[in-house]
Amino acid sequence: MRQVLLVGTTLLASAVVMSAAVNKTQRERIEDAASVLREIHQAPDKDVPEDLWEKASCVAVIPSVKKAAFIVGGEYGKGVISCRNGAGWSAPSFMLLEKGSFGFQIGGESVDLVLLVMNERGVNHLLQDKVALGGEASVAAGPVGRDTRAMTDAQLKSEILSYSRSQGLFAGIDLTGGVLKPDGDDNRDLYGRDIAPRDILHSKKGVVVPRAAAPFMEALKRTSPPKQTTR
Repeated sequence: MRQVLLVGTTLLASAVVMSAAVNKTQRERIEDAASVLREIHQAPDKDVPEDLWEKASCVAVIPSVKKAAFIVGGEYGKGVISCRNGAGWSAPSFMLLEKGSFGFQIGGESVDLVLLVMNERGVNHLLQDKVALGGEASVAAGPVGRDTRAMTDAQLKSEILSYSRSQGLFAGIDLTGGVLKPDGDDNRDLYGRDIAPRDILHSKKGVVVPRAAAPFMEALKRTSPPKQTTR
């Protein structure tokens, strides 16, 4: 009995340590990503079409992407991604977005990004050390509204559909030229150990959802359509 209690106490202590390793910034990123998902679900016009949510293999949310430019522009953001795992969703993985651009731009902007990974090929690209959007992985601005019958060939064939939100409205955005890659340092904080994104998103090797990630996972459940039952 004492041995069982000792094991339980050790496991509890480990869970506390793992939660404590996630800093305030990482927690806020998870909560902000969850907030973006909830607002999509509550949008009366369904800016991101419902049927695309149903078909998406993975969903990534990068809240508050910073856009700042003076002659040479660039974008940088950190977010969270989860992939479908049977009837549910995998444990989440932190990720980074980097994108450079050139142009006569002055000013700054902060936007929320949502990426829908639409097929297994896109998932495989995403699980590499890094992936070039528009190069290794095809990406297109996602359609908005309830009806997706007017989707272009580029949108239909794309592995990733991307959306941006500014001032409460979602719109498709072209992220060609951007680079997505895992955020290894933040994943180490979240899970308490080094772990490959592939193992996280495929829920292998006993990966469980950390307590700190609960807001994002709950928001994903709410945006998912109810499972159809047969009689």
